[in-house]
Amino acid sequence: MPLVIPQNTSWQDTAALVQKHRDETISAVAPAIPEVPSELPLNVISIPSQLLSHSEITITQTLPEDLLAALATGQLTSTNVTNAFLRRAGLAQKLVNCVTELLPDRALERARYLDEYFTRHGEPIGPLHGLPISVKEHVGMKDLDLNAGFVSWVGRTGPANAYILDLLWNAGAVFYVRTTQPQTLMHLEAASNVHGVTVNPYNRALTSGGSSGGEGALMGMRGSCLGIGTDIGGSIRSPAANNGVYGLRPTSYRLPLVGCAATMLGQEHIVAVIGPLSTSVGGIKVFMKTIIDQKPWMGDPSLLPFPWRDTARDGGSLLKKDKTSGRRGLKIGVLADDGVVRPHPPILRALKTLVGRSKGQEAIEIVEFPPYKHDLAWTIISSLYFADNGSEEKEAIESSGEPWRPLSRFIITDNRNVKEMDVREVWRMTGRREVYRAEYLAHWNKVGIVPKTDGEATETWPANVEDEQVDVLLCPVGPGAAPPLDNARYWGYTAQWNVLDYPALVFPTGLHVEPELDKREDEYQARNADDQFNYNRYEPERYRDTPISLQLVGRRYEDEKVMEAFELIKEISGLPF
Repeated sequence: MPLVIPQNTSWQDTAALVQKHRDETISAVAPAIPEVPSELPLNVISIPSQLLSHSEITITQTLPEDLLAALATGQLTSTNVTNAFLRRAGLAQKLVNCVTELLPDRALERARYLDEYFTRHGEPIGPLHGLPISVKEHVGMKDLDLNAGFVSWVGRTGPANAYILDLLWNAGAVFYVRTTQPQTLMHLEAASNVHGVTVNPYNRALTSGGSSGGEGALMGMRGSCLGIGTDIGGSIRSPAANNGVYGLRPTSYRLPLVGCAATMLGQEHIVAVIGPLSTSVGGIKVFMKTIIDQKPWMGDPSLLPFPWRDTARDGGSLLKKDKTSGRRGLKIGVLADDGVVRPHPPILRALKTLVGRSKGQEAIEIVEFPPYKHDLAWTIISSLYFADNGSEEKEAIESSGEPWRPLSRFIITDNRNVKEMDVREVWRMTGRREVYRAEYLAHWNKVGIVPKTDGEATETWPANVEDEQVDVLLCPVGPGAAPPLDNARYWGYTAQWNVLDYPALVFPTGLHVEPELDKREDEYQARNADDQFNYNRYEPERYRDTPISLQLVGRRYEDEKVMEAFELIKEISGLPF
């Protein structure tokens, strides 16, 4: 049922009604979801295993590709799987505040239908048959609230399902939970006056990330194994990294955004993307392939009409071949520091560990990748985010009387690059974006290549220059592990790839912050105010237990190559991804 908010309701009472509705949807799950301890530790990851049944724990901790195999053969029913995830998601809400509402009635009706279909036909309805999928709130669902984190938008409803949900439904998915996001959708945290603050399950004093922070926290708690986020500056990758799960920012115009709620819809200078978060890289792949195999460009004219290149299916490879062995080869550029804000010691330790495991391995070449004007990239993107001086965001916040969240002020009113632009100024800044993209591509193409000389100081590039170029970049996702609440102020390690429109896969390294190993650099001299702010945040004990994640980046529209490169790195490094 859609929420009905009486006229002249205060913002506080509106939020209370929304939260009451959420709590009622959790209470509707049967049997009742267990109560959690009144005094919670900072790390709540282990609590579900103490309160749920053995079957529920087993199902919810199974990787999505393995669940799909069991559902496709009748070893598991969608009803049992959906029930398990409903219960774990409700428990996750009580621990980290990541849910806007559960959908038990419609989810179980769908699950029963799919089970009956399997019984009648002896086969699954599609590649996602019976799998529960979590959905970020601003991805529209028919007749359900669509507030995008603004109190003033509470009571708006989705006129229809977002197009991507129709495609997932066609493939057999079950939608069972909607997840939290921040005010404005423009935080690397999930804090709003509608639902409150979503915290990190590994350390509740830290953020889950954002803007898809509810998805990240829910997945970190294993209340979901596959879900939908959106990303315009790091909003898939930040929560994936902070919660130790996988997340893909696809290249633009591969997956449909139709049906999502946000301000400034229609702007094209910095394009948002929609994409998956998952507890496995297999989940990321099946999500992308399932959508693109349905030719979504036939329903959304903005999308590019080319298929998902499934190298596992056709036996080929998007990677170059090693000259000696003939096996797949890979040249990895390591961008450990963007030259603006130095990462904290745990991030540098993870990079060093992964590089150490990969260096010297057959078919892998590691080269240092120097940054190229990453400070300029931030100037460009932070100027183009709000070409209307943030007027739509301001109106959406202020019309209800709700207070500004600290990170809303940070990105809009405190951002010196935000101003009212006329059409010519937008054209000019978009032109700067295009020049920067061209310069960065030229920079990428030259890194790690030694030009030949003819003996007279004339340099020429090797004839096989493409075989010598860097394939993917390995880099941080942020300047630290999950930040303290209201402190996620540096976007450079994620927004960089939004400005360039490069695909980026976030993955957990299997490492966690260990204060005994990750000592503070006491003699460090900060480069600038942002670097000083980040340095001042680092007290090793504050980050104990938090996951350390990294990011693999490819050139534009090389999404599949990034995925294949990661799988090769995983195979060779032996790290417990």
